[in-house]
Amino acid sequence: MNKRLSTATLATLVSAALLAGGCANMDQYSNSQTGSVIGAVGGAVLGAAVSSKKDRTKGAIIGAVGGGLAGYAVGTYMDNQAKDFEKQLAPQIKSGAIELQRNADKSLTVVMTSSTAFDSSSAALKAGFLPTLDTISGIVRKYGKTTLDIEGHTDASGNERINQPLSEQRAAAVEQYLQAHGVQQERMQAIGYGASRPRADNKTEAGKQLNRRVEIHILPVVQ
Repeated sequence: MNKRLSTATLATLVSAALLAGGCANMDQYSNSQTGSVIGAVGGAVLGAAVSSKKDRTKGAIIGAVGGGLAGYAVGTYMDNQAKDFEKQLAPQIKSGAIELQRNADKSLTVVMTSSTAFDSSSAALKAGFLPTLDTISGIVRKYGKTTLDIEGHTDASGNERINQPLSEQRAAAVEQYLQAHGVQQERMQAIGYGASRPRADNKTEAGKQLNRRVEIHILPVVQ
């Protein structure tokens, strides 16, 4: 479907879809691109019509989490979540086992590297890192009006036929662990980037270790 359709056209299409489907099981959806349509119909069908796969997930999540945050409340909500991470994971942050980043758009990023989460060439979570993941899962359950983009990365060793699926498997391992510990699957998306997004020099072993990582990007669900 053309993402550049006018609001009026989208309203017509969504209304027809709702009538045909009996308006059953429709999630509430809201964003600035479709505001006038939302007031009348809303829902996951509209999200599918105007958004990418990632955005459709986030549109549908508004229903799954019982409504998004009002814009004015986002800063406080995400700041409180960051403080919980900093308090509960203080030893891990101090030791460098994980990193917590506060981003300009109010989102948070939790970074885990191969030195703590994965062995080289492996997507199996290290047993010693599981208590940290338990803490992370507890915090993101508490702050349920967020989505989690879980990104897997590798260093540049080997070729893309190896690196791409390995990065996907690392992201999936974290997603599956969090889901098994109570985080709604609808809130999460696992993505693999292979070696395409290095954060350090792949010419050094220290750099490679930093590049073998999983990042959890935590974004607020906004009405």
